[in-house]
Formats: sequence, C-alpha cells, structure tokens
Amino acid sequence: MAEIIAILNQKGGCGKTTTAVNLASALALYGKQVLVIDMDPQGNATTGFGVEKNEVTNTIYSVLTGESTINDAVINTDIPGLDVVASNIALSGAEIELSKEVGYHTILELATETITDEYDYIFIDVPPSLGILTINCLVAADSVIIPIQAEFYALEGMADLLEAIQLVETRLKSPSPIKGILLTLYDSRTRLGRDVYSN
Repeated sequence: MAEIIAILNQKGGCGKTTTAVNLASALALYGKQVLVIDMDPQGNATTGFGVEKNEVTNTIYSVLTGESTINDAVINTDIPGLDVVASNIALSGAEIELSKEVGYHTILELATETITDEYDYIFIDVPPSLGILTINCLVAADSVIIPIQAEFYALEGMADLLEAIQLVETRLKSPSPIKGILLTLYDSRTRLGRDVYSN
C-alpha cells in the first residue's frame, strides 16, 4: 500500500516541484516503485520527467473529470520504477467543473484508491493555491511535506497554510499530518536565512 505524500505550499517558487521530482527520482533509484501526480496546471513536474505535457491525452484533468481512469493516465518515465500522471494548462479550468460535483473534495482520493497497491510512494505536486485542487490533494494524502524558502514572506504565509490543513482535518475528517518542513534556498551566510532557520 503506497504512502501518499502531498508536497504543499500556497506560495509559488518555493521548490515544491523540485522537491517532488528529486525525492521521487531518488527513491526510484533505491528500488522503490514511485508515482508522481502533477496537480499543478503549469505542468512543471511533467516537463521535469521529460514528458511533453501538451501532447498527453490522458492527464490528471481527464482523470478528475471522469474522462479517463488514473491507470490510463500513468506514464512511464526514463527512470525504472518511476511513473508520472501528467498535467497541463487544461487543469486550470478544473476547479469550476469540480465545484459542481457532489463530494468534489474526494475525487482524487477515490481515483488513487485503484493504484495504491502498485506503488511504495505516491507524491502529489500540489498547485500554489488553497483552492479545490489543493483540498483534493490534502484529502487524498496520508501526510504533507512543506517546502519553505528561507525568507520572511514565506514564513509569514505558514500560518495560513497550517490553518488550511487544520480546516481540512476538522471539517472533512481527513487528517494530513505534516511529515516535515523542508527549508529551501537556504543561505547560511545571510542573517535572514539564519533567522528563518531558527524559527
């Protein structure tokens, strides 16, 4: 049974995609079966694995809208044991469509149930927002890793992020414990970097 880990921060540019791609690749190189689900409409994780995102027919968008199953959307990468479910700009319109569905917050969770036995780890590259797509990611995930830049504004946004995680846990009865906070773009030579690290 796969452990599903969401790589989450509502702030862009903090290293979510880089974290997802590198963690997944490293675990696959150690012999684990790993899947990355790209839930960001920018599709950077998809591109990071050498997949041409605009040429993919079955993406996470088609899975969420019921046009295909997640099994149909899995793409093998050049790294043995590492697969990806691709994303592209079509996903940006999914929030409006999903909001009309009953139980919209469980769509990703239900989709992943059919493949959890095939992997050791499933990483979800979460979009930089706190909308419906992110709620789906939190409900589907067993735990969360939060990449955070060593800068003031990134630290300031942590309160909102932690509140969102807690709301999903209490209102939707779906706990997503924080597996860790990963400090990115850290420069120990700067006072700001050291202050953020110590906090």
